Amino acid sequence: MLKKIFLASDHGGYRLKELVKSFLIKKKQPIEDLGCFSLDAVDYPDYAKLLSDKLETVSNAQGILFCGTGIGISMAANRYSHIRAALCTTVEMASKSRKHNNANVLALGGRILPDKLAIDIVYEFLHTDFEAGRHRLRVNKI
Repeated sequence: MLKKIFLASDHGGYRLKELVKSFLIKKKQPIEDLGCFSLDAVDYPDYAKLLSDKLETVSNAQGILFCGTGIGISMAANRYSHIRAALCTTVEMASKSRKHNNANVLALGGRILPDKLAIDIVYEFLHTDFEAGRHRLRVNKI
């Protein structure tokens, strides 16, 4: 069974969210778009909270957050104890965030990532498993 993926963005990440959403729909990935739904200015902490609330109540799910750089929305998401949001700008970072850190949320910058790279990062994040082992102790300390 595929994990449900929740998507959320502010206005700076809106365009990239829509691109990633189209990619995931084509791959028949179960998703839920939590907004925003236009380029009108909104506050990224509100969308990080929406996604956090969903991940607290829905088991076997992951999230992808988007803002202009990915920095602000990842910081906002990491306020919540059940969130391990990783801001990734390379495929290697996406891989390690899953293998070593068991990240459950990917954060991307809509104004800094080329489209193809962003899609490659999303694919890697969603198709990489946590290695556990020695990493479990470290993750539990978070």
